[in-house]
Amino acid sequence: MRKILVCGAAFAATCVAAVAVPGGAEATPTPSPPAASIAPSEETSASPSPPPGVESPSTWTETPPQGRTPRDGEPDATVSAEAVMVTPRLPRARSYAYGKDPNQRIDAYWRKEGPKAKPRPVVLILHGGYWMQGDKGSWKYFARRLTEDGFVVMSANYRLAPKAQWPAQRDDALSALAFVKKYARHWNADPSRVVVLGASSGGQLATQVGTFGTGGAQVRGVIALSPPNDPYLAYQDGALAGATPSQRKLRRAVVDLVHCVPGAVTGLLAAPDCWQRLDDANTTTHVSAGDAPMLLMHATGDFVPVAQSNGLAGALREAGVPVTVKTVEGKMHASQLFEDEHTYPTVLAWLKNRLRPGR
Repeated sequence: MRKILVCGAAFAATCVAAVAVPGGAEATPTPSPPAASIAPSEETSASPSPPPGVESPSTWTETPPQGRTPRDGEPDATVSAEAVMVTPRLPRARSYAYGKDPNQRIDAYWRKEGPKAKPRPVVLILHGGYWMQGDKGSWKYFARRLTEDGFVVMSANYRLAPKAQWPAQRDDALSALAFVKKYARHWNADPSRVVVLGASSGGQLATQVGTFGTGGAQVRGVIALSPPNDPYLAYQDGALAGATPSQRKLRRAVVDLVHCVPGAVTGLLAAPDCWQRLDDANTTTHVSAGDAPMLLMHATGDFVPVAQSNGLAGALREAGVPVTVKTVEGKMHASQLFEDEHTYPTVLAWLKNRLRPGR
């Protein structure tokens, strides 16, 4: 049965666009249900044979109950009616394990299609959260909309700092990508047409996937929203006199990510390979000809400034790799960029251009 979604004026543009993304600048999301708890589809009984590690989904409330604060990214069901939209039926949804660690999980969203249907292009999403927090489920509404627009969508978790030290996060992003390609036929997905999309720290991981080795051989493109592509630059920004709380938190997160303090010369903080880890975590150091084309986006008042992408863009252009850097007016960050009415159409048009058949 289709559901009526009622929206208030302040949220009308987002509702009409069917976008609901996590709020807050790198905010800790409300804890998601366990990995198995992903919204089920009406068609789950007819699922194709799953790849190893499949977990059975359980029910997940579609809208927050009255009187409860909605999760980040959930529409507010209590606002006054100003705009009304009939939502389409939900896509199929399943959660899988792509590794042995509890954080190595990935959610798949896809449509059941006829036997002669052409495979759909894929968008792999990597969440943000200072490399230390966040969850794949915070992108479920965005994933559903992309599915409605013709894509198979995969949203991945990865091992988190400080327990997991760099490059574990990049390793997991690459493993998730390999898992998607290996089992693409289960979701009627085209393994040769994949774009990776990441927000904030997930954006840095996305640009790493697009440049590590020969990135263009791995993915068709990268979309990164507010990516801290150079963690050492973020570490420096967090020490400035006018640094915001978010920038100071990002500075501490860089230390947790690489498990050392840049420049430390005494004690346990002086890891002999600290600079090597920082260089490895800086996407610009991996740029070469043949890397994946990129769309890099920041807000003008973003606490991860556009300078983080301008340096990467310069290196990509010098290597002959197509790259576009866009800024959105405001103080948004990461998924908040979708508050601007032009962001989703820009992302969608870029995806369709990069993922069109035969390109």
